Amino acid sequence: MHSFVDLDRVLGVVPAPLVMTLRDIDRGQGSEGLYLHQVPDLLTELAHRARVASITSSSALEGIVVKSRTRAAAIIANKPIELRTRSEQELAGYRAALDYLFAEEWRPLNVGLLLHLHRLLFADTKASGGTFKKSDNLVVDRSPDGVQTVRFKPVPAARTEHYAAELVDRYVAATEANRHHPVLLVGLFVLDLLIIHPFDDGNGRVARALTNALLAEAGYGVGRYVSLEQLIAESADDYCRALLDSTHDWDDHAHDPWPWLAYFCTLLARGYARFAEGVSADRTGGTKAERVREHVLRHGTTVFAISDIRAALPGISDPTIRLVLNELKDEGLLKPQGTGRSAVWLRVAT
Repeated sequence: MHSFVDLDRVLGVVPAPLVMTLRDIDRGQGSEGLYLHQVPDLLTELAHRARVASITSSSALEGIVVKSRTRAAAIIANKPIELRTRSEQELAGYRAALDYLFAEEWRPLNVGLLLHLHRLLFADTKASGGTFKKSDNLVVDRSPDGVQTVRFKPVPAARTEHYAAELVDRYVAATEANRHHPVLLVGLFVLDLLIIHPFDDGNGRVARALTNALLAEAGYGVGRYVSLEQLIAESADDYCRALLDSTHDWDDHAHDPWPWLAYFCTLLARGYARFAEGVSADRTGGTKAERVREHVLRHGTTVFAISDIRAALPGISDPTIRLVLNELKDEGLLKPQGTGRSAVWLRVAT
């Protein structure tokens, strides 16, 4: 909320490197409509892949992992299945929240929407979803030896609803005024929402799901075709550091939003770059081995099974897939984990 009190001061001078990043984002945004008319079937496939990656990555950031890939796939596909564990219940919750927003029936943005998304997250659990926090909370880091360090202190519970409502009102007013780049406004909204930290649990997931919707509403719909949640998971340390750097002195209206905005815009620019690469790779074709390599290194999830590649690239045989995976392993770009049906591959960060 505080980031919107004096927008002309906060966003008065955009750093030069960020100006260039915003130009890259706007160029990427301009290609969306073109691709929609030229390769609609491809975009449908990209959207399917992105949805799966978003649900799994955003959940994994909170330690929510369903070990059975078969059960995870069934939950993501919204098949009738008994949810056996808390992780399965919360995976289903993020799927429901993301699908609700992608259905484009969520408007207008208001406090009720925030509460509804939170309610969807925990609808299948015993937790109380759809209510603001009842007591003050802290955001802490835990070291391997169990020591806790306070990262920042969110808004007190007694002021949470007021701050959330004012944040929504100020954001809506700022978008209607059209004085500042919409991507920067979305970034500030997400920053303030995370600092307010309105819920006992699920704040990050609500913010990440809503990010996709607000960007799409502003005309930047890449989150439908490339998983921004996966990009965040790939840069989790930078995500936390940028957020922390921009929370200092927030209560005094003296915080510096640029570390967070630089991360946020870079993330979105990477999303558009990956989008362009995905479209280009699928349109230009290449050998089957080249297509497998391109998918694994640029478009697939960080952890995957051969069955995932088989589903993403129909018509390519398992021997070809295994050949490429072994080549990437020899190059130090992949690591195998497990054996038999539970075997998966891990993409190594470079």
